[in-house]
Amino acid sequence: MNKKLLLILTLFITLALAACASGSPDNSKEEAEEKTSSDTIVYESETGPVEVPADPQRVVVLSSYAGDLIKLGVPIVGVDSWSAANPSFDEALKDAEVVSNEDIEKIIELEPDLIIGLNNIQNADKLEKIAPTVLFTYGKNDYLQQHIEIAKVVNKEKEATDWAEDFKKRSEELGTRIKEKIGEDATVTVAENFEKQLYLFGDNWGRGTEILYQAMGLKMPEKVEDVALEPGYFAISQEVLGDYTGDYLVLSLTEEQDTSFMDTAWFKEIPAVKNGNLIVADARSAYFNDALTLDDQLDFFEQEFLGNE
Repeated sequence: MNKKLLLILTLFITLALAACASGSPDNSKEEAEEKTSSDTIVYESETGPVEVPADPQRVVVLSSYAGDLIKLGVPIVGVDSWSAANPSFDEALKDAEVVSNEDIEKIIELEPDLIIGLNNIQNADKLEKIAPTVLFTYGKNDYLQQHIEIAKVVNKEKEATDWAEDFKKRSEELGTRIKEKIGEDATVTVAENFEKQLYLFGDNWGRGTEILYQAMGLKMPEKVEDVALEPGYFAISQEVLGDYTGDYLVLSLTEEQDTSFMDTAWFKEIPAVKNGNLIVADARSAYFNDALTLDDQLDFFEQEFLGNE
């Protein structure tokens, strides 16, 4: 009787174990499917939905958005030459390769899991075959929303939104302090040297313009507004700079270009220069308007306008 009972119990246990074993593959399959689905997200790009990695680890950036990704802590393996030359990005990009949209083979070798660029680049169709590719139209989003859009692509929207709200608060407070010192009606001109010309800038073309005019609410000279606000920039001959210069001049300087105009009598006689209201910025970093650069520029302008106040 005991032997028969033992046999029945043994058979029962064997069948139970078999049932568990047969159920394991299905459970594993469900877990694998769940993991796979959570490994990607869908970003609604300008051209339609794009399935992108939920946690990208090898991003190629073919535009001026590298600083946004650095700010968000996203690894970059390939970057455009302008970003690579930015001294503020040196540490973060020390292992990144310099590439362009023409370097298809080089980009393939980098094995990116995401590519970000501008929508006017060539070879976009080839890039899309290498990795999920998201392209933006420059200026379609304002400078803060652009950072948030980049963050959406890499699944870090909350971090970007929190930063943007904090940045607006900090920049408004700084703008108030600066206007208390220089006056509500004081005007600021932003210019940059290129070859034998100078370029004036509106309020959304990097070089600190987003912070000065939009975030801090400083005023642009009417003459600059007339020629540069709508197109974004306007080229002038060097010797007429004084005609467009306000109470302050922010000069984004490219050392590789002609700087001899700064030694001329006409430049030194510009009231803003003569009164010590010349602010010189490094064009290699001032060129950008990403989140990392904006934070740096905010500190820069605080020091330049207020000093150790």
